[in-house]
Amino acid sequence: MAQEVEETMKRIQSHKGIVGTIVVNSEGVPIKTTLDNTTTVQYAGLISSLADKARSVVRDLDPSNDLTFLRIRSKKHEIMVAPDKEFILIVVQNPTD
Repeated sequence: MAQEVEETMKRIQSHKGIVGTIVVNSEGVPIKTTLDNTTTVQYAGLISSLADKARSVVRDLDPSNDLTFLRIRSKKHEIMVAPDKEFILIVVQNPTD
C-alpha cells in the first residue's frame, strides 16, 4: 500500500505546475508530503477542516450522497482535494499552468 501511495504521489508531482502533494489521515494529521513542514501543517489543518464541512453540506442536501472531490481556485493556487474514508489527498498547483 505504501509503495502504491509513493508511486501515485510521484506521478502527480511530475505534472507541470504542481507545487506539492499532501496525504493526511482522517484527523487531518499529515502522513506524507512534498512540501515544507510549515506549509504542510497549515494546508493539512485548514483543508481537512474544509473537506469535513463540504462533506457535511453534501450529506445535508442528500443523506445518500458523499463528497468525492473538491476543487478550490484562488489567484495564486488551485487546490484539489480527494477525500476517502481514512485519508485525504491534497494537491496544490499553479492555476496558470
